[in-house]
Amino acid sequence: MKKVLLAPLDPVHDNAVKLLKRKLSEAGYDAIAMRPGTTSEEVIEKALEERPIAILVSRTLGYKVAETLGRLVDLAEASGLREMTRLGVGGMAITKETGGELGFDACFTGELNMTEVLAFLEGKPVGLQTAGNAVAERQKPNIVQGFTYAFKDKEIETLLDGIVDQILEWVKGKTSPGIERAKLRAEMLAEGISLRSPAKVSLTQQRLREQYLALCDDTIRAFYLTDKLPAGVRWLAAAEIEAMENLLGSAKARYSPLRHVGEKPLFFSQYGTGCPVMDVMHIKVAEAWGVDGVLHFDPSWGAQCEGLLEGYLSHEHDGTILTLENLKFIRHAQEPATLWNVRGHRGLNTPETQVLGHAAGADLFKINIPYGSTAGGTDPQRLTVDGVYSLRLAAEYGIPFDIPGNDELSGVPPFKTFAGILIMVALGLKLGAKPIPKPLLCYSPYMTIYGRMDDNMIDMNIAKLMVWREIVDAPVWPGEPVGFMTHSPERVQSSMMTAVHAALASSMGVDAVTIASSDEAYSKGPISAAARVDTLRAVRDALRFQGSVQLTPTPRALTLADEIHDGICEVLKTVAERGDFVASICEGLLGNEEDGLYPGRIGAGTVSGGRL
Repeated sequence: MKKVLLAPLDPVHDNAVKLLKRKLSEAGYDAIAMRPGTTSEEVIEKALEERPIAILVSRTLGYKVAETLGRLVDLAEASGLREMTRLGVGGMAITKETGGELGFDACFTGELNMTEVLAFLEGKPVGLQTAGNAVAERQKPNIVQGFTYAFKDKEIETLLDGIVDQILEWVKGKTSPGIERAKLRAEMLAEGISLRSPAKVSLTQQRLREQYLALCDDTIRAFYLTDKLPAGVRWLAAAEIEAMENLLGSAKARYSPLRHVGEKPLFFSQYGTGCPVMDVMHIKVAEAWGVDGVLHFDPSWGAQCEGLLEGYLSHEHDGTILTLENLKFIRHAQEPATLWNVRGHRGLNTPETQVLGHAAGADLFKINIPYGSTAGGTDPQRLTVDGVYSLRLAAEYGIPFDIPGNDELSGVPPFKTFAGILIMVALGLKLGAKPIPKPLLCYSPYMTIYGRMDDNMIDMNIAKLMVWREIVDAPVWPGEPVGFMTHSPERVQSSMMTAVHAALASSMGVDAVTIASSDEAYSKGPISAAARVDTLRAVRDALRFQGSVQLTPTPRALTLADEIHDGICEVLKTVAERGDFVASICEGLLGNEEDGLYPGRIGAGTVSGGRL
């Protein structure tokens, strides 16, 4: 059995040594622990007696740390121990720089990472690393892997089949400016053509440019024809891009999982500060703190324009402008294992967003016709036509799409939200795409107004998750994000409430969770990195507190789940009997004015072809 000598070169603290002794003993090592107050001379004397493969030193107090540790290294070299024994150091008083300067073979800082320690003991080239620097070893996860998408509730499956057939029949022969732009954009990408053309252009480029601009509104046309930027938009300076590239080149990637046990759920953080450079900084912070994926949040005004811009652009509004250049810049900065979602579930550029997202390397899309039509402001006819085309693109590209709920923005009850999500699940499957339902966990306006969470916030959220497991074998991803703007009637976000929502979702075995930062709901300016870290730390602490403990549904939760399930069936029956999906949205069958949902008007009258 290989021996390891553990020495707290500290007059008082030896907790790390005790913990290491247990962990190393479990791993099959003969761990020999020395007492607090041990001197460097005593450590060397003991090492010469035991002949360990390594000496692991812990130091908590900062005074005389360099002098104490330096003496140990000098004595180890003078005694000949360095020829057979490696030296590792860690503790609150230690930095990587200190360890390297003093001559240690490895330096461990931060939370104890046994994978790193064991690698060091096995002679692997760990070097002077910070615990948790194993980004390169991460593999990109696949959220949809292993799911059959088989419906367990056959009544719901039959109703959905009929509704999906109605939708596909209705969209036959129909198109829109958004679809035609998406086709033109795909052709331009294939030809390597940009809309912002130089002085001399080819006939093909001129034709594509003219056709594309004919399908855009005045704001977008002015950008391409006269270089006029939309209000609040500016070019990202080359120096800003170069500075970020240099920073990324010099920075060492870190990753320490948020999860305490198991491999699920995956955690996502959304970004959209308006500035791609700031987005990259937030993404790198989120990656270091353990997120598995990030979501691109585009601006509201961009979704209401016919057409998309080009170039490296920053602006002062919500969300980050969706251009191929911005997307590629942000994608390039991410770690290879980070999942990337490009949102396009609402607005007038949904199909083109899929084209650009695919070209930039997106792993996931976001598409929801009922939500985008009622809570996103887009005309139901327009988004139905565009949404079906977008789902076909998702299937063609082999990119799964998630389907967010809309009960955080209005008073729509969960069963109506879920009925809409289920229609999108069935529609996506029919077209060959892989859907991911997103039942939101929150204290929504519906819960506030009708008192469904007056006693607690657990029963209803558990019921919402239970329903999905009862209906279909599909991944479940609470978002977007958990508890967003809904922790209290005044809609305030907090790190603590985000963390307990995430822990609740984890205890119910969900596949992914989206979390927001504590200032995302009410800050006037951009989300701060400090607030993001505050929330990530809170989530990590909550998961550590909970571990593998699972909640048992109460009788109240079971009753609520039955109510939601019955409500879903009734809504789907009503939509199926209506025989017209678009009319069902317009007439409020998936959410009416009393619920706070209104059919959108953006893009009204722009669908052509077929029978309207």
